[in-house]
Amino acid sequence: MIFDAGTGIRAFGSQLAGEAPVDLDLFFTHTHFDHVAGLPFFVPAFDPRNRLRLWAGHLSPPQTIQSVLCDMMIAPLFPVPLSAFYGSCTFNDFQCGAVLQPRPDIRIVTGPLNHPNGCCGYRVEFGGRVLAIVTDTEHLAEGHDDAVLELARGADVMVYDGMYTDAAYPKHVGWGHSTWQQGCRVAEAAGVGRAVIFHHEPNHDDVIMDGIAVAAEEMRPGTLVAFEGMVLEL
Repeated sequence: MIFDAGTGIRAFGSQLAGEAPVDLDLFFTHTHFDHVAGLPFFVPAFDPRNRLRLWAGHLSPPQTIQSVLCDMMIAPLFPVPLSAFYGSCTFNDFQCGAVLQPRPDIRIVTGPLNHPNGCCGYRVEFGGRVLAIVTDTEHLAEGHDDAVLELARGADVMVYDGMYTDAAYPKHVGWGHSTWQQGCRVAEAAGVGRAVIFHHEPNHDDVIMDGIAVAAEEMRPGTLVAFEGMVLEL
């Protein structure tokens, strides 16, 4: 299972290239460019021996995940059309809020997130463990977003949109992102085992991120700042 297809999916696809046939489910939170830009470079999608099911719950008719991706992979933006995927891919649109069961032993609860153009969060339940994907989302001015709490409640791990700091956030109200401090607060309110801060501000260098990692651990012990290549065991 893969969530979103930013540029990081290219390297992951290269790792999978020699393992065909592979059977994958790719769930989109939304289709802003930073969450889809890597898909045209995902090598397994071009191999008809593989099976790749693409899912999206944030779009409204007549838009579909297939039509949106088709519009992205079109000249002069990209030389290879989406039809090159058709031997391996199927496209599945659902209404955010639905409960999905992509495989017999996996249950996924979906819920709306507060982000421009719509966004869908995921609560993955498998083998008695729970992973919550809560990005991209902007927190409320007061209290917690009930949809976020429902996705995160009792999760072993919650991946949360920590784009900003509390100090920087007032300049970005309405942009559709939250803060790492709010991630810690949501984790506490929802009884999350471990919060993982994700979707970092691109202008934050390693020194700043290291400082956030220390501060987040102090605010709520066990909180992690995500980095490329991180592996967690649920």
